Amino acid sequence: MSTRRAPGDKQGDGDRHDPSGDLRSVLVTSVLNLEPLDEDLFRGRHYWVPTTQRLFGGQIVGQALVAAAKSVSEEVHVHSLHCYFVRAGDPKVPVLYHVERTRTGASFSVRSVKAVQHGKPIFIFQASFQQMQPSPLQHQFSMPVVPPPEELLDHETLIDQYLRDPNLQEKYRVGLNRIAAQEVPIEIKLVNPPVLSQLQKLEPKQMFWVRARGYIGEGDIKMHCCVAAYISDYAFLGTALLPHQLKYKVHFMVSLDHSMWFHAPFRADHWMLYECESPWAGGSRGLVHGRLWRRDGVLAVSCAQEGVIRSKPRVSKSKL
Repeated sequence: MSTRRAPGDKQGDGDRHDPSGDLRSVLVTSVLNLEPLDEDLFRGRHYWVPTTQRLFGGQIVGQALVAAAKSVSEEVHVHSLHCYFVRAGDPKVPVLYHVERTRTGASFSVRSVKAVQHGKPIFIFQASFQQMQPSPLQHQFSMPVVPPPEELLDHETLIDQYLRDPNLQEKYRVGLNRIAAQEVPIEIKLVNPPVLSQLQKLEPKQMFWVRARGYIGEGDIKMHCCVAAYISDYAFLGTALLPHQLKYKVHFMVSLDHSMWFHAPFRADHWMLYECESPWAGGSRGLVHGRLWRRDGVLAVSCAQEGVIRSKPRVSKSKL
């Protein structure tokens, strides 16, 4: 991959500068480390499988971007990707990634990737790569003002705090224990985590600091983009459920499509603020938008996703 390097981070993340092999992020050493089988043909294996026993969508997106990035020159970098999840992934077998070199131009190059299991496509992906071109035309939104990650509880501590609440209903206790038992290769710190009394009043919005577990280093910006692709799918679609979780029980939820736009270099092993919102839900689908902000206020990545959400009204005990 290219020698273009991701930016350093002078604010926090000081514990991420130890290049010891024992601290290398599993996302780089395992999840996104594809096995080459032939020219433009790769095999990917699985690290973390959600409780749904379906493949994690972020893993497929990240691995597909790794495969696509291996087929372009060092001078170009991904600026956007768009993909569809067409079949459920089988966690018991590897995924084959077939890369098609759709177009190689002077400024932009397009790569198409098909992820296959059991002889059938489970995922269709396209990414566009651009040679760096400076432009005087620039603008971006302002980053939300939020507490820094050092002042917030990590995900594990927050879940433990919820579980210690004697008023926590059993259905939430079971779900939180499942989450706590998962070995997810990313770290999360929620901004303004809800208390039990607020669950009925939540908006379809959430923000959390996120980074890859372990050390990746400045390295190649292409790898940081692949790690961000993995991260971007975590808890993303769930934003659409926030106003409805007390009234409706979700019995099926999967991603349909996923898009990303890469705006500026970043390090995925440094804290970034993930700002998520759901402007619409209906027709058994939910739409979510997201922005990944660097700590210095630079907008690094924008995301969008639509997914299937099938639910049933919860039956209160008083009606039983």
